[in-house]
Order: sequence, then structure tokens, then C-alpha cells
Amino acid sequence: MLKNLNLSNFISHHITERPESLLAPDFQKFDAELRSRAAGKSVLIIGGAGTIGASFVRAILRYPIGRLFVVDINENGLTELVRDLRSSVGLHIPKDFITYPVNFGDPVFEKIFRNEGPFEIVANFAAHKHVRSEKDHYSIEAMVDNNVLKAKKLLDLLLEFPPEHFFCVSTDKAANPVNVMGASKKLMEEVILAYSERIPISTARFANVAFSNGSLPAGFLERLMRRQPLSSPSDVRRFFVSPQESGEICLMACLMGASGDIFFPKLDPEKDMKTFSFIAEKLLAELGYEPDFCKTEEEARQKAVVFEDSDKKYPVQFFISDTSGEKQFEEFYTGNEVLDLDSFPNLGVIKNAERKTMDELEPIFKKLQRVFRKKSARKDDIVKVMKQILPGFQHIETGKSLDNKM
Repeated sequence: MLKNLNLSNFISHHITERPESLLAPDFQKFDAELRSRAAGKSVLIIGGAGTIGASFVRAILRYPIGRLFVVDINENGLTELVRDLRSSVGLHIPKDFITYPVNFGDPVFEKIFRNEGPFEIVANFAAHKHVRSEKDHYSIEAMVDNNVLKAKKLLDLLLEFPPEHFFCVSTDKAANPVNVMGASKKLMEEVILAYSERIPISTARFANVAFSNGSLPAGFLERLMRRQPLSSPSDVRRFFVSPQESGEICLMACLMGASGDIFFPKLDPEKDMKTFSFIAEKLLAELGYEPDFCKTEEEARQKAVVFEDSDKKYPVQFFISDTSGEKQFEEFYTGNEVLDLDSFPNLGVIKNAERKTMDELEPIFKKLQRVFRKKSARKDDIVKVMKQILPGFQHIETGKSLDNKM
């Protein structure tokens, strides 16, 4: 069914609707500076097996860096990353290139960092990135621990061995967050900004990465391979960038950003936002099918059981979103943030974002840790604490999780 699908072409034609990368003018403008800042450098990439991290790896390997270390907890993902890089053309893979399947919060990571450094360029992509992950107090504790507390531990390590450039990925959902994932990333932004006077740090908020690992569009491909129905919300609109663009945004922010800068892509809400149901219909059309609209999940499942390749219609079930933390639209910045829209052709930069000191943040960490230690703590207890920490956090709670959907 998928044998003739060219996914990169599909993304550029139907999702981003851009024949070349959004960042092509930016890379052309800053080619000399990027080359100078990357050449010969020792690079450490954390979370490099994920879609965005791996795209960052490919982007930085356009330049002749000196050393490359990639760590990720996904051992299979690292294996595929190496195979992909070794099978690609036009990449400057350094002789000193090694991957490690370790957690960046573990003691062995610190041992690697201390023994194999210093690293001039460090980029962190290790994060809980799905709204789906905030089911209950257990999942939220794991999310905040990974996105905030372990990020702080990494920053403390970097203070001992400051890199020339440090990048930590954020999300558009950090702007006026309505879910805990976005709130955890907003808190992460505040942590890295608190360190930005001592370490050169930048970050980026950007759109959904089309067909990234674990994303709903990637799930469409999995469902099709298993002859299962496609299911998605029909009312949630999102910005999309290609995997290549995601890595390029992060690389530009990492190497060209001033400390404390928050980058975002310049996208048009009218032209560039798409619904997931739109993508599902376009994907089916690309494969020669029409959607067979089903009213219920059960109807869709039963029709998928009897589906044949010769059929003209494929079962889909679209619905109005009703799960917790789901924002109907995306935004990259808030009304009180200062923007630089002139320095980069297709990237905007949030400048001089409000910064807390570490003295102000320490009580916040202690408050979170206290609520995590309570055996009786529930999801709403944690959300209440995060609302105190982030006054702009307006959590949308419906009592329903994405795990209740196909």
C-alpha cells in the first residue's frame, strides 16, 4: 500500500507546501558564519535518535565538525541513525563519531561528559514532547523530572565546562500553555534563561514536525501498514515543518543565537496551519483512496477488517477534540514578549524574555519535589502548583486522555 509513497515529497507538496526548506534563505545568508562556528568543533548531542535530534545531526554534518558524540535512551534509534548517516551523501562524518544508549540523567553520562569533553557545542533534545504523556500524577512527575529537573542538572554540569554554544529544544506549547507538557517546557525555558548569563544558551519554539516519531501523521502510516482505520481530530489546527526544517531551525538557533534568545519560524496562520484530518485525507488520496467516513471507532474497526486493496474507500473516523490539554491553535509568542523579526529571513527571535534568578527558581523546584513526594498527590495537585509557578498557565482539563482514542 505504501510502496510508492515518497514521504519527503508528500510533506513538501501537501503539508508545508514549500518546494525548498523554509530555512534556505537563512542558511544562504549566514553560510560563512555557520561554517566558521561549526568547523573543527567537538559536538555533543543529547536525544539525538529522535526525529528532531537526528535532523539536527544531519544539519550540523553539512559542516566539517571535529568530533561527534550522540546519546539517547533509544538504542534501536541510535542504530538506525548510524546506518542512515553512513548511507547518506554530502555529510562530513568525523572520524571520531560514537553513539551511546544512555540516559543523560544517569551517572554514566556524567562520566562520559567529564572524560570525553570538553564539548564546544552541546544540544539537548531529550524531552517528553507529547500532550498524550500527561495522564496522571505518575506521568506528570516523569515529564517534569525529564524536561526540567534533569535539564537543570545538565546545566549545572555545563557550568563546570562551559561550551561555546548550548541549545535546548522548547515547543510552541510553551506560549500561553494549556497542558502540563507546555507548562513544563515553559518552566524549562525559565531555567535555561536563569543560566543564560553564565552559559551561552538559546532555544526554539516551533511547529509540529510532520511525520515525526510518535506523531499522529506517523501513526497514519503505521495504521495503513496494519490495515487499521485512520482516526484524528477534525478541529485542531497546527503549524507544520518538515523534519529537515526542524533540525535546521535548531542549528540556526544554536550557532547564531545570542544567549537567552528564543527562536521561532515565521509562519502564516491562514496559509500554514493544517488539521490532522486534512493530512489523513491527502495521504489517502496520494495512495489512490477516498475516505470512508465512519461515525464510531467500532464501525471504523469493523470496516478495516474487511478492507481489500482493490477497495476505493478506506475507513476513517474523525472527531471533535475533547481531551485534556488540547489547544485549538498554535502560537509562538505572547503579547508581552519583545520580537526581532528582521535579523533572519524566515525566523523570528524573542529577545530579552523575562528572566528569573536561580535564587527565585530554587523554591519552585523544592515545591515541586514536595508534591511529588506525597503518596496521596494527584494530577490536580501538581497542576495547582504549576499554576502558582506559572501564572499564565491555564490548564484545560476534560477528564479524558488521548489514550482513550484510537
